[in-house]
Amino acid sequence: MKEKDIQRINELYNLDKSIGLTPEQKEEQRKLRHEYIQSVRANLRAQLNNVSIKNEDGSITPLKPKGLN
Repeated sequence: MKEKDIQRINELYNLDKSIGLTPEQKEEQRKLRHEYIQSVRANLRAQLNNVSIKNEDGSITPLKPKGLN
């Protein structure tokens, strides 16, 4: 997600708190928030995919996604 999109989310939030949003602005806000959440989730998954656990015997095991054996 680009910095300008995050700034727009903040602008819409401040507008909503001060004077309210039009239906078009509410829809834009909903879409931008959804994109932001998807971006955060993707970044977290990528980060967790690079996590490894060092066992007591010195071996290294990659972290498995929950639910996979």
